[in-house]
Amino acid sequence: MTDTDQSRQQNHKIVIVGGGAAGLELATRLGRKLGKKGLAEVMLLDAAATHIWKPLLHEVAAGTLDEAEQVDYLAQAYRNHFRFRLGKMAGLNRQKKEIYTSPTYNDNGEEIIPRRTFTYDTLIMAIGSVSNTFGIKGVEEHCYFLDTTSQAFRFQKQLVESYIRSVAAAGPGKTKGLSIAIVGGGATGVELSAELHEVTGMLAIYGLEKSSHVKLTIIEASPQLLPALPSKLALATQNQLAKLDIDLKLGCRVVEVTKQGIKTLADELIQADLKVWAAGIKAPDWLRQLDGLETNSINQLIVDETLKTSDDNIFAIGDCAACAWLGHQGNVPPRAQAAHQQADTVSHSIINRINGQSLVKYVYRDYGSLVALGKYSTVGNLMGNLMGTVTIGGFIARIVYLSLYKMHQIAIHGYYRTALLTLSNVFRRSAHSKIKMH
Repeated sequence: MTDTDQSRQQNHKIVIVGGGAAGLELATRLGRKLGKKGLAEVMLLDAAATHIWKPLLHEVAAGTLDEAEQVDYLAQAYRNHFRFRLGKMAGLNRQKKEIYTSPTYNDNGEEIIPRRTFTYDTLIMAIGSVSNTFGIKGVEEHCYFLDTTSQAFRFQKQLVESYIRSVAAAGPGKTKGLSIAIVGGGATGVELSAELHEVTGMLAIYGLEKSSHVKLTIIEASPQLLPALPSKLALATQNQLAKLDIDLKLGCRVVEVTKQGIKTLADELIQADLKVWAAGIKAPDWLRQLDGLETNSINQLIVDETLKTSDDNIFAIGDCAACAWLGHQGNVPPRAQAAHQQADTVSHSIINRINGQSLVKYVYRDYGSLVALGKYSTVGNLMGNLMGTVTIGGFIARIVYLSLYKMHQIAIHGYYRTALLTLSNVFRRSAHSKIKMH
């Protein structure tokens, strides 16, 4: 290798926008393989300071997730030889190979980080997805969302306050009641409903009397719960939720959300004190104006079989990428397993790119889907070349479900640190309350 070639490699700037499952795993991999050896500069940009695996946000919202599960980006960057910058991407100049961030403000509205410009040689968009409101009136104003950690914490705080308020308003021998409606019967909505059912029981145990009854309702436009799963699994989940006295409104299309409740196409008003929107996803709207990069109808960046966008220097992975699913109709589904696989593929492609080799083609491998109903049950299906599709449930399904998160932890922490974190959490849970009360 000549001095010129070595200098080119050392100066190669890799910028990853978005620290979700895909972005953080990619930054960690490239930091270990390139940043540690000084072969490239790896930078991760995110609008938050900490990371929580998105499939766990329903536990954050319910207050059952241990706060120790958060990953500090700065500490992760230091340990894995990449740089972290706090900020929200606001623009892109493909010709100059520059991205721009908007100013960052504190809770008092004071600017703490000004607008900045970062240059790149390779840019990876991994900003994830947000809830799709489908333009329905009142959703933005009256519903809570679980797209980010801050949104999940906001709902959790309001949940506890609303429960305490309802208990206080009920008085001795009276029932005030608290009603929670979740729009969307996919994995997020179903898992959240089961977690909330468990939490309200814990609140009573901790001294908030059961004089305040909590009514949980799931509203789903499809005639089937969990539309993405086989009908057998959907029915099993439906039966389990019915045992928990969770009201299911299936085949029910929402037309408006008001302060009092949720209006349906059948002109029914489903009253709710707290309303959560978990019905569909899209990529953020600002991707449509990202300097001409091609997007689809839900703002996802269209990528080829190597996860490269219409710009040779820009890749997209995770929920913000529209990647054709080979051998199937439609695109690769927005799942954590897809994000994990895409991060692995792009890490190899970027290393090849720096070394002047060809990019790696991405092939999605569907290992099935799992839905956890808190402590009550876990259902799902596993897929493989040898055994085909197998339906599982109960303890085995729960173990497999937990292993998915452990795979993510191993990808960013390694085996040794993941083992220590798991052991630490066991002791923490024995000493702390099972739910967050503030």
